[in-house]
Amino acid sequence: MTALAATAGKPSALDALLVLLRALKLPAFARYSEEIATKATREGWTFGQYLQHLAELEVEERRVRRIDRALRDSDLPSEKTLATLDRARVPNKVTKQLATLCDGGFVERGENLLVFGLPGRGKTHVVAAIGHELVRRGYRVLFTPTFALVQRLLAAKRDLRLERELASLDTYHAVILDDIGYVQQSRDEMEVLFTFLAERYERKSVLITSNLVFSDWIRIFKDPMTTAAAIDRLIHHAVILEMTGPSFRDEAARKRGDATPATTTTTTNHPTTITPEANGAM
Repeated sequence: MTALAATAGKPSALDALLVLLRALKLPAFARYSEEIATKATREGWTFGQYLQHLAELEVEERRVRRIDRALRDSDLPSEKTLATLDRARVPNKVTKQLATLCDGGFVERGENLLVFGLPGRGKTHVVAAIGHELVRRGYRVLFTPTFALVQRLLAAKRDLRLERELASLDTYHAVILDDIGYVQQSRDEMEVLFTFLAERYERKSVLITSNLVFSDWIRIFKDPMTTAAAIDRLIHHAVILEMTGPSFRDEAARKRGDATPATTTTTTNHPTTITPEANGAM
C-alpha cells in the first residue's frame, strides 16, 4: 500500500481543526482561519497576532448576532431609526438631548423618558430611534403600543400569572409604551398599567409617548389619587421632551394632494409640569 493510499479518506489536520472549532462554537475561527493564515504568512505575523485577529473577528460576529437577536426581540419598527429621522423637523431642544439619551445613561440610572406632542409630530420615531441605539449599546428594549401591553397584562392576570409576566418584562432594561393615551381606560386596565409602572419605579426605565397632557391623564387612570401617584412615579426621575411644530402626516398628505389632512389636532397643548424636577434628568 502506498503512502498516498494509506492517507486516503483520513481527514487532514485542517479539517480536524475546523471540526473542533465548530464543536467549540467558534464559527468565525472556522470560517476565517485559512484566509487569515494566508494573510499572516504573507505579512509575517506572529502566531499570537494570528490568534488575536481571529479572536477579534469572533467577538465582533458575536456582537452583531447578539444585536440582531435583540432587535428582533424588541419589536422596534425597523424603519424608525436615527438615520431616517428628519432632524430638521425635530425641535432644537429635543435634538440637543438625542445624543445623550442614545448613550443610555438614563437607562443605567433607571430614569424615564416622557415624550409629549400632538399627533403626527414624530414622537414614536424619536423614541424608536433611541430604542435602536440602546439595543446597539447592549440594552434589552421592548417596543409596544400601550394598549397591547395592557391586554397582555390583563390576560396574565386572568390566568393568575401576572407576577410571572411582570418578571418577564423586568428583563428589559427599557420598555417603550407608545400612545399611552389610547388605553381603553377600564378600571382593570388602569390597575394593571399602574402595577407595571409601580414595579419599574426607580429600577428600570420606561419610555412613553403621549398626546395627552398630565392634567388629562385622569382619563387613563380614572381615579385622581391613582393618576397623581402614577405621574409622581414617572416624573420623579425623568427627562421630558415636547414635540412641537406641524404634523409630519398632514404635510405628507398635502404633498400627495390629499383633500383631508392625515391627522387632526384635537388634543390638548403642552404637558403640564407637575414639579420643577420634571424638566430634565434627575
